[in-house]
Amino acid sequence: MATKRPKPEEIVVKFWQVEVLMGQGMPRIGVIRQISLTEQTYHHWKEK
Repeated sequence: MATKRPKPEEIVVKFWQVEVLMGQGMPRIGVIRQISLTEQTYHHWKEK
Protein backbone atom coordinates (compact mmCIF):
# COMPACT_ATOMS: atom_id res chain seq x y z
CA MET A 1 0.00 0.00 0.00
CA ALA A 2 1.40 3.36 -1.02
CA THR A 3 1.85 6.19 1.44
CA LYS A 4 0.01 9.46 0.97
CA ARG A 5 2.11 12.43 -0.12
CA PRO A 6 1.23 15.65 1.66
CA LYS A 7 -0.19 18.50 -0.37
CA PRO A 8 1.75 21.78 -0.50
CA GLU A 9 -0.89 23.41 1.70
CA GLU A 10 -0.35 20.77 4.38
CA ILE A 11 3.42 21.34 4.28
CA VAL A 12 2.91 25.08 4.73
CA VAL A 13 0.70 24.43 7.77
CA LYS A 14 3.40 22.20 9.29
CA PHE A 15 6.03 24.93 8.80
CA TRP A 16 3.68 27.47 10.37
CA GLN A 17 3.23 25.18 13.38
CA VAL A 18 7.01 24.82 13.71
CA GLU A 19 7.47 28.61 13.67
CA VAL A 20 4.74 29.19 16.26
CA LEU A 21 6.01 26.54 18.67
CA MET A 22 9.64 27.64 18.28
CA GLY A 23 8.49 31.19 19.00
CA GLN A 24 7.10 29.90 22.29
CA GLY A 25 10.57 28.71 23.24
CA MET A 26 10.46 25.02 22.33
CA PRO A 27 13.60 23.50 20.77
CA ARG A 28 13.36 22.76 17.05
CA ILE A 29 13.85 19.00 17.35
CA GLY A 30 11.10 18.79 19.97
CA VAL A 31 8.73 20.74 17.76
CA ILE A 32 9.46 18.57 14.73
CA ARG A 33 8.74 15.42 16.70
CA GLN A 34 5.59 16.91 18.22
CA ILE A 35 4.04 17.56 14.79
CA SER A 36 4.86 13.98 13.70
CA LEU A 37 7.72 14.64 11.31
CA THR A 38 11.22 13.30 11.14
CA GLU A 39 14.11 15.74 11.14
CA GLN A 40 15.16 14.44 7.73
CA THR A 41 11.71 15.12 6.23
CA TYR A 42 11.65 18.61 7.74
CA HIS A 43 15.00 19.54 6.21
CA HIS A 44 14.06 17.96 2.87
CA TRP A 45 10.87 20.04 2.71
CA LYS A 46 12.72 23.17 3.80
CA GLU A 47 15.16 22.82 0.87
CA LYS A 48 12.23 23.01 -1.55
